[in-house]
Amino acid sequence: MFSNILIYFVIIPLLMLAGVALSRNVRQIRAVAVVGSLALTVLSVVLLLDYIGLRKAGETAPMLFTDSWTWFAPLHINLAVGVDGISIAMLLLSSIILLTGSFASWKIDNPKAFFLWLILLSTGVFGFFISIDLFTMFMFYEVALIPMYLLIGVWGSGRKNYSAMKLTLMLMGGSAFLMLGLIGIYYHSAPEGAPLTWNIVEIANHNAIPHGWQTFLFPMTFVGFGVLGAMFPFHTWSPDGHASAPTAVSMLHAGVLMKLGGYGCFRVAIYLMPQAAQELSFIFLILTGISVVYGAFCACVKTDLKYINAYSSVSHCGLVLFAILMLNTTAMTGAIMQMLSHGLMTALFFALIGMIYGRTHTREITQMGGMMQIMPYLSVCYVIAGMASLGLPGLSGFVAEMTIFVGSFQAGMADYLGGEGSLRLVFTIVACTSIVITAVYILRVVGKLLLGPVYDEHHRTLTDATWWERVSTATLIICVAAIGCFPNFFEGLIQTTFSPEIFAVLGK
Repeated sequence: MFSNILIYFVIIPLLMLAGVALSRNVRQIRAVAVVGSLALTVLSVVLLLDYIGLRKAGETAPMLFTDSWTWFAPLHINLAVGVDGISIAMLLLSSIILLTGSFASWKIDNPKAFFLWLILLSTGVFGFFISIDLFTMFMFYEVALIPMYLLIGVWGSGRKNYSAMKLTLMLMGGSAFLMLGLIGIYYHSAPEGAPLTWNIVEIANHNAIPHGWQTFLFPMTFVGFGVLGAMFPFHTWSPDGHASAPTAVSMLHAGVLMKLGGYGCFRVAIYLMPQAAQELSFIFLILTGISVVYGAFCACVKTDLKYINAYSSVSHCGLVLFAILMLNTTAMTGAIMQMLSHGLMTALFFALIGMIYGRTHTREITQMGGMMQIMPYLSVCYVIAGMASLGLPGLSGFVAEMTIFVGSFQAGMADYLGGEGSLRLVFTIVACTSIVITAVYILRVVGKLLLGPVYDEHHRTLTDATWWERVSTATLIICVAAIGCFPNFFEGLIQTTFSPEIFAVLGK
């Protein structure tokens, strides 16, 4: 069983849990968290290099490193694992954010309990991305969601109990829809007379889900995952949850956990039910288009740094789902790159906000000013994160958003010229306005927070970033710049997923 490299993405977090539980002091807890997350990062890089080598050698299977172990034979439930380019990108993103989040939580209260729940959350995330069995994927999905309640309710701030309960109820409601959708897929997973299966690759190969059932099950699975992706109007848990969560939880929450929603919509809803995706995409295109613009406008009127970044996340994650629904190679490539870009830059934002709040004890931009004079390193990092968010060339946001909009215009023009209507084209134009709105709220925050006179003279006594804070922020900035400067590498990695299996199913 342990010969497959993928299983170590679950084994290492479990060993980290044991190590933290046995630790006797804070230094040991920190060491376990950093060494374990660093091991996961190295493992992700090794997996990436092996994957690239196999693809160059001519391996064309949809999923590589596949393996399966029987778990519950009567219902055909297996611990089935496998990855493609998208899965590997998500694993690399998750490990980097867990590593930087460990440094950002260097001074957390009650570190043993905190890291136990944080690592349990990451166990669910890694298990989700390596699973190709729907039942196992759903199990890991729930493992990733459950710790959020305690992490926010115990270590959060502000209206933490309200936020934790709201988040839990809304995400569990989405999980209920998702569970019903997955059960429906299972009972229509194979032709009559063939054994049923939970395996995603086998279900796609069978292509046996009747058209009527696809129409019924597609909205359930897309909404189930879309709730976690903060799709309008199911997004309201996200800003409250972000605002109340501690720094590392906000980083994992926005940087990784919300990506489970976009990944699930692509991997399950669209891949397994392509006919329904083509017919019903216009409904969710409207909802995700609203998310993109509404989230950006809300960020413009907020004064709390966390709420600003939270609504920015609603906008950017809405753009991910929006691009997936375009159902063409360019837009979907942009969607995955946006998941990577947003994961890194929003983790950087929340890390910086946590560091600033830890010094000033406020997140209100109206109560701060002149931070560039007081904390130059953190201020410069905030400017870089802001430039990535508004799409400055050379950083990840530009590459991701331009790819999305080019692909969306391709899909919109194809519909318009083909006589299928102009809905995609109209909503693409509407979504493009988010670029301008994003520039407004980013430059507004930079102006009020970092420039101008110092608002509170007491702030002049504050210190700049410590070494562990510099490690955390510098790592994220390097990754954001890497995507922006070397987009062809990431684009090539992602597109190995789309050819030939996805668009053969979609008929495009």
